[in-house]
Amino acid sequence: MSRKLVFLLLAAASLTPWVTAPLALVAGVVFALTWGNPFVAQSKTAQTYLLQASVVGLGAAMNLGVVLRVGASGLVQTALGLTLTLGLTFVLSKVLRTEATTSLLIGVGTAICGGSAIAAVAPAIGAKPYQTSVALAVVFLLNAAALLIFPPIGHAVHLDAPSFGLWSALAIHDTSSVVGASAQFGEAALAVGTTVKLARALWIIPLTLVLSRLWKRPEDAVGAGKPKRPWFILGFVAVAAVVTWVPGLEAPGKWLATLARQVLVLTLFLVGAGVSREALRQVGVRPIVLGVTLWLVVATATLAAIHAGWLVAPVLQP
Repeated sequence: MSRKLVFLLLAAASLTPWVTAPLALVAGVVFALTWGNPFVAQSKTAQTYLLQASVVGLGAAMNLGVVLRVGASGLVQTALGLTLTLGLTFVLSKVLRTEATTSLLIGVGTAICGGSAIAAVAPAIGAKPYQTSVALAVVFLLNAAALLIFPPIGHAVHLDAPSFGLWSALAIHDTSSVVGASAQFGEAALAVGTTVKLARALWIIPLTLVLSRLWKRPEDAVGAGKPKRPWFILGFVAVAAVVTWVPGLEAPGKWLATLARQVLVLTLFLVGAGVSREALRQVGVRPIVLGVTLWLVVATATLAAIHAGWLVAPVLQP
């Protein structure tokens, strides 16, 4: 079987519900390191457009009214948490001497919403495929760990359901893993965790807009010197608004969001397929140390704040 045919079959498989995002990313990396990507240029072009389309489609799963209300109630805490996390990322990147762009992507993924935030920010700052792949791999690794260890910790420290949902939303990277962990604590935890996480996702918009203007893009990035405005983030909000406030669109919105999540899986396969041995040698293990350290600090600090009563789960109104 030819290399090109295997690549196309793996890409097609990424669009099926049986292939998860971490699996697709790993498959892309393994294929690239074993056989080499036969469609390097085409993959780079496709992943850019598919990434943007999937981010827009994910907005269809949001109830924008509830999310905005919860987001407004926790505005100061979220802004403070985002600032502290990115500040800690900067310090750790200097101490560990990790690459600036990769470090920023890991920090953004930790501070906001994991893979979705990385997917949105990466094209805005001209991140290279291997930088995006490394950041996503770190996030997915920690997502898997969180699904296993968060529920036992929550029970051990006697968190109630809403508090556990809040902790999951603040300390677990991706929405899917927040859902998986908080669901083990019941409907109340699931409702709080999902809503708070989606509210935090809105911070992708201002952060991406700011970074697209301020971050120094590499000279060899596509459109270097001409930062593109991430209009797809505004599309994300527009789709969420339409689905929320136009009667009858809730069911189609869920279908669109499901499709978008699967397109994102395909995109991650293409991102993984952009990795090379040379790029991995340049990266090393330091980004993993950075990501794990950030995660442990954020998880511990937020849990302590919830226990002390400084952070309180929102009351969700119908």
